Amino acid sequence: MSLSPYWLRDNCPCDGCRDPRNGQKLFQITDLPEDLAVVESTEAGGVLEVVWSDGHRSRYPLEWFDERGEDEQGAGDGRTEQGKRLWRAADFARGLPEAEWSAYVTEPAEQVAVLSAVRRFGFAVLRGVPEVEGQVLKVAETFGYVRETNYGKLFDVRVEADPNNLAFTSAAIAPHTDNPYRDPVPTLQLLHCLRNESDGGDSGLVDGFHAAALLREESPEDFAVLTRTPVPFVFRDRATELRAEQPLIGVDAVGRIREVRFNNRSIGTLRGLSTAELDAFYAAYRRFAAITLRPELQLDFRLGPGDCLIFDNVRLLHARTAFEQQGSRHLQGCYADLDSLASTLAVLGRRATALDAIEELFDGEGAGEYLGEAVTMAQHMLQAGALAEAAGAPDHLVVAALLHDIGHFGGSSLELMQGQDNRHSHTGADWLARWFGPEVTEPIRLHVAAKRYLCAVEPSYRAQLSEASEYTLQVQGGPMDTEQAAAFAALPGAADAVAVRRWDDQAKDAAVATPGVEHFRPLLSRLFG
Repeated sequence: MSLSPYWLRDNCPCDGCRDPRNGQKLFQITDLPEDLAVVESTEAGGVLEVVWSDGHRSRYPLEWFDERGEDEQGAGDGRTEQGKRLWRAADFARGLPEAEWSAYVTEPAEQVAVLSAVRRFGFAVLRGVPEVEGQVLKVAETFGYVRETNYGKLFDVRVEADPNNLAFTSAAIAPHTDNPYRDPVPTLQLLHCLRNESDGGDSGLVDGFHAAALLREESPEDFAVLTRTPVPFVFRDRATELRAEQPLIGVDAVGRIREVRFNNRSIGTLRGLSTAELDAFYAAYRRFAAITLRPELQLDFRLGPGDCLIFDNVRLLHARTAFEQQGSRHLQGCYADLDSLASTLAVLGRRATALDAIEELFDGEGAGEYLGEAVTMAQHMLQAGALAEAAGAPDHLVVAALLHDIGHFGGSSLELMQGQDNRHSHTGADWLARWFGPEVTEPIRLHVAAKRYLCAVEPSYRAQLSEASEYTLQVQGGPMDTEQAAAFAALPGAADAVAVRRWDDQAKDAAVATPGVEHFRPLLSRLFG
């Protein structure tokens, strides 16, 4: 394996190079020596170990190198055309990407599907969103943050007596992107329909990335003109004046389409260009505009009350047909950003992966013996979680009870029964800390100490311990002395740890039916992160 030494060292995953909590680097690139070199490298057990010329030692999982290859050939940050599915209207002949609001807010898989559609296709529609003013803000808050502009956090799309934007009239609006006069531009827009009783007022979308790709295919010269010519976009009213100068088509460093700004209402006067340059720009601009108006690219549909459209404002052009003012038409909108949507989608993906991993432990190793008791490890933990739930414990304690012995997985429970303290409480808490907060992990970390504490302060407690639990008590240090018990009782998580301990002790009845781990998945999902 031939790799750049500085690239490899810059990506060292050890705790000395990266903060274990957030992965941020703890060194500057200039901290590395100028003559950095690999002294030795070995592969074993799925790990590449490297010894460096400055004495540092790095360990890289071999699967990490495969992830690097995927990034190089894949979509990068997912914002360019390479991370999208370009489309024309006929691609949605069977229906739009959509979901019911009730399912979206209760089922993580449904939320993933909707947000994935926005990233991939550029839009999705939520049906059955409550027809309440301001609800569109709550939709945005399910995946990110509302971007406040001069229009406010929330804006009404309806006919206004003194409009400061043509959107607030009954006129037809050609395909366009919003706010091109901002830098950065809001990358997401949401429109929630409260009423739509007018004749007309239908909505339309055009995939601007597809239109730009067609321009590149049909007229590379025009495409190049629109990617390199700065265009002044301007908006002004009595209280606002906004300006941004950007090309109509934005590309990344390797030429992939990344952004479209297209709004004929907001283009200012191009200056500083020669006549030939202006002629070339307007020829390219007209050609691109004509492509966006091709019928096969225009997806037309009608929003009804309760429908909320979420779309990518730097990719999709949206439009509206004219409508009669006599009928009532009222939409509310807001802006948000793709980075927060992408973040939510990534966290949901991590959450699903983590929950799958936990389920696999219960279904796999969980079937094994539990420290000589009559129940399996999975039965024991599921019983503890069910007991906490039945007692009306808060969510974090139910999860702590459910997962308290997860540190035993991996065969370490055998060490405990052989007389060696496996410190499973700490192992489990540290493993779970990647996904859960201290309200979950600390009762788990302290649940062994809680047994030692209870044996010290409640003489009757020790008498109730099972034979196996009495044995492990001795391996784990025996009852606390008076000073240790006082120190434990003063810990912030001591009471929670004691509660988990009591459920732990009760959860050893082979005759008790317990719910499967899937029963707890929604709860685990809520507390994740």
